Amino acid sequence: MHELGIVFYIIKDVKKAAEENGVEKVSAVVMNIGEVSTVVPAYLKDIWRWAADKEPLLEGAELKIHKIKAVTWCNSCKSEYMTLKHGKICPSCGSPETWLLRGNEVEIKEIEVPNT
Repeated sequence: MHELGIVFYIIKDVKKAAEENGVEKVSAVVMNIGEVSTVVPAYLKDIWRWAADKEPLLEGAELKIHKIKAVTWCNSCKSEYMTLKHGKICPSCGSPETWLLRGNEVEIKEIEVPNT
């Protein structure tokens, strides 16, 4: 379950950003998670709750997840298509000369702080 390691990295990065910006409390962390990233959002949220509540800065902070659709680019016909529906072969021209544009992200999008 690599979600545990990911949560530890998220916490480390959020703590660093909070320190650099003089933030004493975080209310939410917003993540972009690609649909082919191999991260299971439900597992990530469960582990987040367990780990975040051990940190005073993050206690009670919500983990919000934005799912990013996987989109592939075809070098042959210069078109984009939905990766999960068609895989590596372009549905427009049948070319295997394709590459993933987006959908494998695991990134912090925003860190929210309480209104004071």
